[in-house]
Amino acid sequence: ISLDIHMTVWSEQKMFGAMQTSKSQFLDKARLAREERKGVKERERAATQIQALVRRFLCRCRLHRDIRKEVDDFFIASEAGPIKRNALSILKIARKLLFILGKDDKVRFEKLCRTILSSMEVENEPKVWYVSLALSKDLTIAWIKQIKDVLWISCEFLKTLKPDILQDNKLVTLYLTMLVTFTDTTTWKIVRGKGEAMKPALNRMCENIMGHLNQKGFYSVLQVVVYCILLTNGLVRSRPSLSKGTLTAIFTLSLRPVIAAHFSDNLLRSFLIHIMSVPAVVSHLNTLTPECMVTIQSHDLMRKFILFLSREEQCLDICVCLEGSHTLCLLGNLIQLGYLNVKVLELEACHFVKDLTDMLSYCQRYVSQKKSNLTHWHPVLGWFSQTVDYGLNESMPLVTRQLQCLWGVPVICTLFCDVLSKKLEIQEPTPPPPQPTTLQNNLPVKNLFKRAFQKSASVRNILKPIGGRRVDSAEVQKICSVCVLYQTALTTLTQIRLQILTGLTYLDDLLPKLWAFICELGPQGGLKLFLECLNNDTDESKCLLAMLMLFCDCSRHLITILDDIEVYEEQISFKMEELITISSFLNTFVYKMIWDGILENAKGERLDLFYSVHGWLMVLYERDCRRRFSPDEHWLRKDLKPSLLFQELEKGKKRAQLLLQYIPHVIPHKNDGYDQLRRLPVNSMKGVIRVKFVNDLGVDEAGIDQDGVFKEFLEEIIKKVFNPALNLFKTTSGTERLYPSPTSSIHENHLQLFEFVGKMLGKALYEGIVVDVPFAPFFLGQVLGHHHSTFSFIDELPSLDAEFYKNLTSIKRYDGDVSDLGLTLSYDEDVMGQLVCHELIPGGKTMAVTNENKISYIHLMAHFRMHTQIKEQTAAFIRGFRSIISQDWLHMFSTPEVQRLISGDNAEIDLDDLKKHTVYYGGFHSSHRVIIWLWDILSSDFTPEERAMFLKFVTSCSRPPLLGFAYLKPPFSIRCVEVSDDQDTGDTLGSVLRGFFTIRKKEPGGRLPTSSTCFNLLKLPNYSKKSILRDKLRYAISMNTGFELS
Repeated sequence: ISLDIHMTVWSEQKMFGAMQTSKSQFLDKARLAREERKGVKERERAATQIQALVRRFLCRCRLHRDIRKEVDDFFIASEAGPIKRNALSILKIARKLLFILGKDDKVRFEKLCRTILSSMEVENEPKVWYVSLALSKDLTIAWIKQIKDVLWISCEFLKTLKPDILQDNKLVTLYLTMLVTFTDTTTWKIVRGKGEAMKPALNRMCENIMGHLNQKGFYSVLQVVVYCILLTNGLVRSRPSLSKGTLTAIFTLSLRPVIAAHFSDNLLRSFLIHIMSVPAVVSHLNTLTPECMVTIQSHDLMRKFILFLSREEQCLDICVCLEGSHTLCLLGNLIQLGYLNVKVLELEACHFVKDLTDMLSYCQRYVSQKKSNLTHWHPVLGWFSQTVDYGLNESMPLVTRQLQCLWGVPVICTLFCDVLSKKLEIQEPTPPPPQPTTLQNNLPVKNLFKRAFQKSASVRNILKPIGGRRVDSAEVQKICSVCVLYQTALTTLTQIRLQILTGLTYLDDLLPKLWAFICELGPQGGLKLFLECLNNDTDESKCLLAMLMLFCDCSRHLITILDDIEVYEEQISFKMEELITISSFLNTFVYKMIWDGILENAKGERLDLFYSVHGWLMVLYERDCRRRFSPDEHWLRKDLKPSLLFQELEKGKKRAQLLLQYIPHVIPHKNDGYDQLRRLPVNSMKGVIRVKFVNDLGVDEAGIDQDGVFKEFLEEIIKKVFNPALNLFKTTSGTERLYPSPTSSIHENHLQLFEFVGKMLGKALYEGIVVDVPFAPFFLGQVLGHHHSTFSFIDELPSLDAEFYKNLTSIKRYDGDVSDLGLTLSYDEDVMGQLVCHELIPGGKTMAVTNENKISYIHLMAHFRMHTQIKEQTAAFIRGFRSIISQDWLHMFSTPEVQRLISGDNAEIDLDDLKKHTVYYGGFHSSHRVIIWLWDILSSDFTPEERAMFLKFVTSCSRPPLLGFAYLKPPFSIRCVEVSDDQDTGDTLGSVLRGFFTIRKKEPGGRLPTSSTCFNLLKLPNYSKKSILRDKLRYAISMNTGFELS
């Protein structure tokens, strides 16, 4: 039974499965048939649509072809015959052309515009005037719509045009003429005569058209795209490709919406962003279309711009929209407008200064000091952390020329009028004090003093701090804001900084009057006030310090470019007494910044201020070191005790280290300074060096090296390497001072030799051994590491070549056109009989020297002769020298002081001082007749040169110690000897007694005096006659032999 049941169930399941399979197959077939029928219907519908589209396309093509043929026939007929088309026919044909207008219809649209403009020029035929349709009730709306479309299409076409292409230039003129003609009724003949009554209505119609264009993006799109691209492409060249008419049309068109809106803030903003930011647009308007400048003046646009930008949020909005480069272009245009409208500038000087300062400050945010992945190079701003539009680079020379107006005489006189109007008290001229004879004084310049006095009938009083002017007065605030403006320009426009400084120093009386202004500030004069400002962080303090900073930057630049004749004889800008007062002010200011701990924590503006004041101070100090103008001990701080300073140095106090680093000249060097230099840390090179001499016969010379032999060795080797015949070093013309030879490369290892010489000289300086090596001041200044900001190559050039300096300064004073001299920015040098041309700047040999760049040429030439030519040799020498002597300690000394450290005092040997510090042995004493004869021979019979040879004979050095013979170690001594050096066993009781009582074993007339330089010892036989002593001593010191004399 169970089996039957299972079989029955299985049979039913099988039958049910077969039924299910046939059903699904049936449904699938039905679905596929349905989809196939649907596909057929879709294909039929698609075919119908395609046929319809094709028929419509073909129909439209036929229609367009017919319309184009009709339009072409219309224009052909108009061009062929004298028939004048009436305005209605133009309206109809224009409607058809606009209906089919495409990219291939540019020529037809051009013809339409020409036809419309031609209709407007017909005389006394109102029906022909295209604008007459605006007066028809039935056609007014259609005409307005059509002219709006035509004008906007003109704008669209303008986007694609390039004015430097002749055909495009013509089209630019055409479309601009369309825009100018139909946005103002001035040229419409219909408003003349009886039509004058219709002018208000037509003006409103023009305003409606202008409003439509504005809504479409006339300023935000058309002016950004069209004007910026169009004007940039057309105006950045020295000869713009835009014609006078085109430029006039552009400017007129762009100004109309502003005038129509009664100079609303919104339209002024658009005009500033899209028109006034075009590079040098004001410059080209002034050159090509003076009538546009008249329009600017008549509408008082300059004042409106200034007042609009004086609101800080609006100025920031403009700057943000334009970003850096275009903000600079706007700045240039505004500056030139101010330059051309001095009266407006006088009235709105405060707002003008604020606007420019705000805009420069915005740009300054993105000015970077160095290159990085986030910076781009800008030809005016330097490294710039915003994206730079390199398409503007071609226009930057024109923009720079506009920026130069800011430091041009008219603008400076206007902004600094309160300072320049100050009358400096005058007094009758008094002759200047006689200058010490120097190389510069000996220059063949005729009647220097006479010329200096003839320059003015009277001389002003010397300016000194007097105080009395309130710092919160409007006048002081104004001058401070002007100084902030120019200081911001100096820190922002980094690539034209020198141009700014040169412009600010052009007027001879600006800086002395600014100094007089500074002297009057506060109750007691400037110094105390500015020291107080250092401890305040108020805006008032910042402005006052900016004034001081600007004065220092400009004065430093001025003194750097003035030669000695202009500074010392003609006394341009500053009198000698004023330089003394100023240097005292600066010296105290810098000292207080360091000693009061302000510099330790200084950053940003405070640090910039320190570098500025310190730079000006060091320029004056270096100039004074080279040619004295200050009184004795002028630079010293009498309230600074060297003992306290060195105590703080040993404790590692920061202020003591900074004082030595920046102003070591305030420390008296007569005692502690030189002594401290000898306490430098010792390393292997600074250890003891033992030397043994070998004579010409190959035999070792006698003598025990107790530093004396090494001293002699050092002096001999230095004398050889500094011999000009070796061509490692050359001598300057006239003064015979040493500097590296530019052609030293004839020695294969010349740089290694320079490094070795530097080490040897450093060793001599470290050991306190003076060597007769007179270096050229400019070379020694580079060894000391004097920064270019305090080191003027043109000032030091006379120490290299006085004749070359004279020739360069004659170029500076040349009254004619320097380009007539045929000079270029290059230097031709004769190297081993071959003429080599050195370019002072890249491409310099093709750049002519002109009146504009002659100052740069002079400085470049001086820099090349004294730095570039010997750069590698100097660097190698410095490496060796500084491996022995720390640069930090060298900063303590000026160039003349280091020369004294190296070569000793130039003064004659003080025999009294030497006699006072002499020790006697072997029976000699100060009253012994041989000793009396010796001192008498040295003082009366020997020449200064022979006395120097005597000193070299006994000490190995021809010059006395810096601080006198009291510092000669070991002290100079004289010993009575009876036998030769090889038999000498020292003093005995018998020898001492014989020497004391002048008892001789035998006559020593055949013996010569000898010396032991290691002990600074003179071995002197007990001669019987003074004449014998004189002859033997003279012979001994003239022989170039050390220990072997007998």
